[in-house]
Amino acid sequence: MDKTEIKVLLMDAIEASLEAGKEILEVYESTFEVEYKDDKSPLTIADKKAHNIIAHKLKDTGIPILSEEGRDIAYGERSMWRDLWIVDPLDGTKEFIKQNGEFTVNIALAERGVPTLGVIYVPVEETLYFAGEGLGSYRKDQAAHGALPDTLEELIGGSTKLPEKQERPFTIVGSRSHMSDETVAYVEDMREQHPEIEMMSRGSSLKICMVAEGSADVYPRFAPTMEWDTAAGHAIAKEAGLEIYQAEDLEKPLQYNKDNLLNPWFIVKQKA
Repeated sequence: MDKTEIKVLLMDAIEASLEAGKEILEVYESTFEVEYKDDKSPLTIADKKAHNIIAHKLKDTGIPILSEEGRDIAYGERSMWRDLWIVDPLDGTKEFIKQNGEFTVNIALAERGVPTLGVIYVPVEETLYFAGEGLGSYRKDQAAHGALPDTLEELIGGSTKLPEKQERPFTIVGSRSHMSDETVAYVEDMREQHPEIEMMSRGSSLKICMVAEGSADVYPRFAPTMEWDTAAGHAIAKEAGLEIYQAEDLEKPLQYNKDNLLNPWFIVKQKA
């Protein structure tokens, strides 16, 4: 896909994320009920409403959508898709229910299994992260204030290019809800290489954003995730000079639209 097409699709995804974020906040600020899916993971009306908004917004692109709320598409069908949207309409439902603000809207475009466009929107903070292949990676603060610029160039002009230089100790960011024994062991190994280490915890795809923007150096994930949890952040990380490597092969990035949509364990870090 050429750069012009990426620019158009990136603006479509950004608009969809902002609209979904607005709908999510309306539910967040009200009284809502929690359902539980077959795998015992929580689901709210905000997940469903955000999914519907994004699906409607992206329908006109003609590119099929793989979403957490529409995951039951047979691999025989998906395997024929060269390009696809990979969407998590509300990443961090547990954080949404806890009302700690650490949840996001994730929208990615993958081409031949590689994420080439990513948008992550943080509704409570009104922070927008976005990237497109060959365009760079950016953060827009107060993204919901005023109208969205007419062009991507205008939006980029009012955004911060990632990563930002930051003076700080070597920083590891981990999951707020899934700190495994393997993660603890990884941190101990890092302490041998870096005498001064700072640990941070965040929910949802915010952990990938932190490494992309330079707030953290590495994000190890030795616990289950799905493709829609990482695809958008992967595109943003790549354009910021990072990669998401499979933990068992630090030269092999995560791949997308696989038969099994479960990700292997991974580490977000500087490109090797």
